[in-house]
Amino acid sequence: MATLISALNSIYTSGNSNMPFFKKRRWKVLTAFIAGILTLWLFCLPTTLFDAPLATVLLDRDGQLLSASIAEDEQWRIPAADSLSPKLAKAIMAFEDKRFEDHWGVDLIALGRAMRQNWRAGSIVSGGSTITMQVIRLSRDNPPRTVLQKVIEAFLATRLEWRYNKEEILKLWCDNAPFGGNVVGIEAAAWRYYGRSATDLSWAEAATLAVLPNSPALIHPGRSRDQLLAKRDRLLDKLLANGSITDEEYELSRLESLPQKPLRLPRFAPHLMTRLKLSGRSGRINTCLDGNLQRRITSSVERHRDELARSEIHNAAALVIEVSSGAVVAYVGNSGNDPDHDPEVDMVTAPRSPGSLLKPVLYGLALSNGTLAPRELLPDYPSSFRGFRPANFNAGYSGAVAADRALARSLNIPFVYLLREFGIPNFHAELQDFGFDFLDQPAGHYGLSLVLGGCEINMEQIASWFLGLSRQQRYYYNRQGLYDSHDWDKALLLRPTDSQAGQVCQPKETNQEKLVRRAGPIDAGAGYLTLQSLRQLERPGQEGEWEQFATQRKIGWKTGTSFGFRDAWAVGTDPNYVVAVWTGNADGEGRKGLVGIKAAAPLFFDIFHQLPDDGPEWFEPPYDELRQITTCTLSGLLAGPSCPLDSSWVAINTERADVCKYHQRIWVDEAEERRVSIDCPVENQRQVSWFSLPPRLAHYYRKENPGYRSLPEWHSACEGPEVTNERTMQLIYPHNSGVISLSMDENGLPIPVIFQLAHQQPATEVYWHLNGEFIGTTAYFHTKEIVTSPGRHHLVLTDENGSSLHHYFEISE
Repeated sequence: MATLISALNSIYTSGNSNMPFFKKRRWKVLTAFIAGILTLWLFCLPTTLFDAPLATVLLDRDGQLLSASIAEDEQWRIPAADSLSPKLAKAIMAFEDKRFEDHWGVDLIALGRAMRQNWRAGSIVSGGSTITMQVIRLSRDNPPRTVLQKVIEAFLATRLEWRYNKEEILKLWCDNAPFGGNVVGIEAAAWRYYGRSATDLSWAEAATLAVLPNSPALIHPGRSRDQLLAKRDRLLDKLLANGSITDEEYELSRLESLPQKPLRLPRFAPHLMTRLKLSGRSGRINTCLDGNLQRRITSSVERHRDELARSEIHNAAALVIEVSSGAVVAYVGNSGNDPDHDPEVDMVTAPRSPGSLLKPVLYGLALSNGTLAPRELLPDYPSSFRGFRPANFNAGYSGAVAADRALARSLNIPFVYLLREFGIPNFHAELQDFGFDFLDQPAGHYGLSLVLGGCEINMEQIASWFLGLSRQQRYYYNRQGLYDSHDWDKALLLRPTDSQAGQVCQPKETNQEKLVRRAGPIDAGAGYLTLQSLRQLERPGQEGEWEQFATQRKIGWKTGTSFGFRDAWAVGTDPNYVVAVWTGNADGEGRKGLVGIKAAAPLFFDIFHQLPDDGPEWFEPPYDELRQITTCTLSGLLAGPSCPLDSSWVAINTERADVCKYHQRIWVDEAEERRVSIDCPVENQRQVSWFSLPPRLAHYYRKENPGYRSLPEWHSACEGPEVTNERTMQLIYPHNSGVISLSMDENGLPIPVIFQLAHQQPATEVYWHLNGEFIGTTAYFHTKEIVTSPGRHHLVLTDENGSSLHHYFEISE
């Protein structure tokens, strides 16, 4: 424009200096007028042509529609893909503007033809508008059709041609043209009338949509459908004539019928779409979901929820993550349509009690820092921790149980002892670092219940933890034993902006320069042993015996059941996928039978069976992060001089673990029935290694291990050294000095407190004294009901051999 103004000024100043005044003024006015017109032309278009609200559409990794939400103005206005279907482009140009690619916004030939037709008809029968002019008209909310408006549209169209290229202008038309009812844009029309994307339309379908904006009311059944069919077929004639379609395509296209009433749009992963909309996203949202898998998993969740509904369990959710990409490939936030059962709540992100799901986290952390060996014995007997009295789900006790077996059986008491050893603040801090950000209270607020579900997490968080563990194992050797901290990031939901539809979502390619040698909270050796333990899931059988839960596929998995039967979980992984399942009632109502192994595990395995298994079968052991050491066969600790020996693979820091404290060398008689000393006048003495647990542990251990033998009694011919009272007798309940609350029955009478004793020799008679008064004896089963008044009391237990145990306790009102 500046060049043109300069040229006009040059013409004006190059004339005769004696030019009459009126001529100078004429040139000056003309220059100003032209400059004004050019300025107006330059700035005549708004920065944004269309600002109407968009519908939100959720697309899978291949760009296919999963779900859609109507725009705020109740219009189905779906933005099209970046590229336009060649069929649609040819059909639209053939019908609306055959010289579209040649003109500069205004087609003078078409305008001339329209003026001639309108003159002959005596009314407006043709507008002569180009596609560019139609875009201008659409952007100005379709003003009345007058000559003045046509001039304005032509003027603005020429400017539009300077701002955008032809493909962009055609796309603007496709995105904003009306297609009947509240359907705006060709992408919305394709889904509403044909149930698929505009890029997948046939020639007949493309021709139908191309003619529709000219008369959008024709799409409705009963409204001159023959007229719409005739217009479509005439366009097909043009496409054949200009060589866009072959004779065969033409004949087949004419045989296709018109669409019927508008179709319902797909509604898969609606909770994910709502979540993304609340985060401020709209328009086309490209996810990493696998559309086919999403549909199958949704169907499975619905089917299992219908079965659970018979037991008044009304909600279910599932999440599937691809390990190789770290991307979510299926997202079912909830199921059902009954508004009475809160189907709109997204259970993937909702905070819930995890039940036992955090036990593998603690197990892996304890292995990694050397607090624990995989087969180390952990206490498992009735215990009280300052008023907190955990119990195992099966209400039984093992006395002492190997740590990996405790994880496989999901025993509560051993993990409470493990957490006390590891440290509540340490565990709390590690969970926060892993991304469990609902833990917003100090560690002391949760206490030892933290590992049993006394906190809140969500499905996405626990699934991402399993994903981190799986990626660490799967790529350990690819990274030459180095670690990538991004393995523990949350799973990827959205496709990267620089990737194309059809590409696999790859959120983080390994950057060798950013790999580190430090493992982080869980090293690869501890992670591998954790996953190995999770493969050995055991649950009580019908006869009360522990049975291993058999699976055809190698999966490391864990179930969880929250207190009050409010949540049932199943979460697990193999080298290819992570699957997380939750079932329950979104309103938190508990139901009998709502346990992980029954309510969540069947759906969990149903999902896994639908996943491809063409990847690695299981993880390779990371031998550089494992050590093969000599351990005690029975205790699982580092072998001491008196232990039977075994060889075990342990995490690298377990080399610094404790040495076995349960084996001792003792002298016995020839039959190994009596204990003797070297000075004892008994022939054929010999020294043996004896596995001996404290009485409290031994009391329950022998029930599950019939071969266990307590230390033998002393031979009558010997004066053996003193045996400590603590090793002879121990109280099971209460096992520590503390306050016992006095409870009353329905008649207002105090309920007896049941004291339970463990003795190395159960048959031994024990005498009970309370506050100096004899209250009875026990043998074999050392249990005594005691009723006493509030206050502090002194209990003395003396066995027939003279060993005694003193215990002080307090009864509160």
